[in-house]
Amino acid sequence: MARTVSDSDSLRRQNRSLLLGALRDRGPQSRTVLATTTGLSHASVTAIMQDLLAQKIVTELVSPSSNDSRSRGRPSTLVGFKRDAAYGALFEIDVNRCRLSLVDYSGVLVDRIETELGPASFKDAPPVQFIAERLAALEKRNPSAYAALRRIAISVQGILVRDGTGLKWSPIKHFTGNDITTELTGLTGLPVSLHKRGSLLAEGTRWVDERLQDASIATVFIGSTVAIGLSLDPHATGQSSNGATEFGHMNHSPGGALCRCGARGCIEAYAADYGVLRSAFSVPDTTPPAHSVPTAQYEALISRAQHGDREAIHAFAVAGRAIGYGLARMLSMHDPSHIVIVGPGARALPLMQHEIENALQSALVCRINGIPELIVHMDEKEPIFRGLQMKTLRDIDHLDFAPLSTSDRILGK
Repeated sequence: MARTVSDSDSLRRQNRSLLLGALRDRGPQSRTVLATTTGLSHASVTAIMQDLLAQKIVTELVSPSSNDSRSRGRPSTLVGFKRDAAYGALFEIDVNRCRLSLVDYSGVLVDRIETELGPASFKDAPPVQFIAERLAALEKRNPSAYAALRRIAISVQGILVRDGTGLKWSPIKHFTGNDITTELTGLTGLPVSLHKRGSLLAEGTRWVDERLQDASIATVFIGSTVAIGLSLDPHATGQSSNGATEFGHMNHSPGGALCRCGARGCIEAYAADYGVLRSAFSVPDTTPPAHSVPTAQYEALISRAQHGDREAIHAFAVAGRAIGYGLARMLSMHDPSHIVIVGPGARALPLMQHEIENALQSALVCRINGIPELIVHMDEKEPIFRGLQMKTLRDIDHLDFAPLSTSDRILGK
């Protein structure tokens, strides 16, 4: 009997999760379309939706097409997420800035707080204190939404500890060595998660560019660092497979240029903005990297190269060669159909593309299958945000709302 109850609960949770996932992926839909999409019977969809409506997790909407006076029959009723059912707080933290976004359950941006960061930002205010202060400001500005906050998610640069509670290494000064998630959960009473920026970047690219919904993607960020995220085609792998590696710290030239991480010869030491800057001005490659390169200075280097400056052209060619050989090694383990270049360095792709493609030709898989299609997205902020947003909202779907029983109600609703 206990086994039967357990199996029934598991099946019910799985079916609720299927329906919430279909709404998350495709937006508001009719019950008939949801039955087709999920493979559930129309009766099951209707019963589960009745529960979700009673719990005020979803709401009924009238299809825009049904407002047409020429249409006949009953209006088409769609089901979509109820915006105030839950909220997520999303932190995007990198070397130069922190951006805190409040999003509602349907994915609409409600509020945003931005803060510039410097080398001493997390020395003056340790990470947990810094984050807690911004959450307090968010609560003051949005008290009713904050009361329905379900999860806090943080995008960071660096290497996470194995249990995901903090970072072992990061280019963000004074951010490592802290148990961030446990402390913040203790302060807020909410689940807190840390995510590597690279994996969010790759998954978020799917949501920004519809052409890539079913593609296998390697998304390369070029700017203050060099990073890569992989998002493999779920139809090919049987499941969504996302990840990020320390691509920028893959060794390109043993004993070569000094990297911000302290090692010699990393891809980043040649291809990040500070590496291009050193090459363009013939600064010894053992010179310690600058903490940050002003955007205007990097843009000026691109302009110099575009106008024929030989030193700048050479610097971007060196950067392209380092990125290309790194990608060639990556392709021996993964075979993405598209390589998406994002970040400030995306504008410089024409200056690097020849060397990237030459290096890719050295990979056996490229000689057989051809070079993956190179695509440029100038702004990396939107893919990172979308990746973090969808990851957090899906966690609310599957971990918070799918397990609710019929008798459960959303707190405060």
